Amino acid sequence: MLRRTALACCSALTLALGATACGGDPVSAGGGSKELSGQTLNVAGVWSGAEQKNFQKVLDAFTEKTGAKTQFVSTGDNVSTVVGSKIEGGNAPDVVMVPQVGVLQQFARKNWLTPLSKSAEKSVDTNYAPVWKDYGSVDGKLYGLYFKAAHKSTVWYSPEAFEQAGVKPPATYDEMLKTAQAVSDSGLPAFAVAGEDGWTLTDWFENIYLSQAGPEKYDQLAQHKIKWTDPTVVKALTTLGSLFSDKKLIAGGQKGALSTDFPASVEKVFGPDPEAGMVYEGDFVAGIAKDQFGKKIGEDARFFPFPAVAGGKEPVVSGGDAAVVLKDGKNPKAAMAFLEFLATPEAAAVWAEAGGFLSPNENVDLAAYGDVTLREAAKSLIDAGDSVRFDMSDQAPAAFGGTKGTGEWKLLQDFLRDPSNPAATAAQLEAAAAKAYKS
Repeated sequence: MLRRTALACCSALTLALGATACGGDPVSAGGGSKELSGQTLNVAGVWSGAEQKNFQKVLDAFTEKTGAKTQFVSTGDNVSTVVGSKIEGGNAPDVVMVPQVGVLQQFARKNWLTPLSKSAEKSVDTNYAPVWKDYGSVDGKLYGLYFKAAHKSTVWYSPEAFEQAGVKPPATYDEMLKTAQAVSDSGLPAFAVAGEDGWTLTDWFENIYLSQAGPEKYDQLAQHKIKWTDPTVVKALTTLGSLFSDKKLIAGGQKGALSTDFPASVEKVFGPDPEAGMVYEGDFVAGIAKDQFGKKIGEDARFFPFPAVAGGKEPVVSGGDAAVVLKDGKNPKAAMAFLEFLATPEAAAVWAEAGGFLSPNENVDLAAYGDVTLREAAKSLIDAGDSVRFDMSDQAPAAFGGTKGTGEWKLLQDFLRDPSNPAATAAQLEAAAAKAYKS
């Protein structure tokens, strides 16, 4: 499955070397004539820190092939607001790396996007499971190329903390809570929770919900075909609340969690002065543990799959960043050539080697990943095929599932602060969802 045919991989690589830009003229990407020389490609995305540094290596590889210079602007979490203001101000980027399906759909329906070229679409058909094309399409047109994926069903832990507590990676959610208690009893709080970043809390909920309620209910809730007041939602919030309410299991308790952002949550486990034994989040935890704290992935930092809840199946939740081309960008030719480059295994291999990255591209050689642990995560994601479920909050309208200080992010932060009434939280979530989906 990782390599459908050698020909497919060669064809993808050919696209990188001689991509067809929108309009038709070939873009030379070899070492000779570089037809994009003199052009500057402006790319916007959420990444900062280690992720931005590693994405810059991909941009540099594109420059090496095409001659185009690149500029990257970090938008922070509010991609929709930042990009909208840039378009209104006449300063639209050429390419945006969009982290939410809902935002991609919003951009397309506002007529901000250019559909992918035939060359890019052919590369997607060759290299990706159909689910990724579905998530990048709006009303039958392909607008988004998923370059970076996230395996959001991984719990990262310190082997030293587990050894001290005398525990092994758990197989079920109940076992994980018992493991957490043992770690806490050994003198180290079990979990670092990044409550300052509301998106991490949505990921906690989604894994529990997918395993406990099942994929059919998950899809219905993601599309708001059932209400957030559904008993399955209240049940999942109750399950999550039992963890959030136990101050001994969370580093700093609820108050400490709410003042901990995602990078800090990783530092609490893998930094020089550990404050917790585990941190739940996606495979991208590895990039921070490795780049910022010098941990050797697979030895100093390991993960176990998010465990099955209450007899359900082990969840596989994914996220991803889709590259889109803005109509109002100043360099449409370079922009489309860049997306065609991103669709190749070669482009993905650049970041795969650097770490903190997974590609949904099935033809990326597993050997491209810098360590065994990430190879395992990449294989798990690819093997899931069409059964993987995309991050639920990322499928929602941005006002509900993708904006700091409002909607699901804020309401789950409120729930972390006081998890005593799951039914009331469910009602608040439904009110916010109903308003967002209507608009």
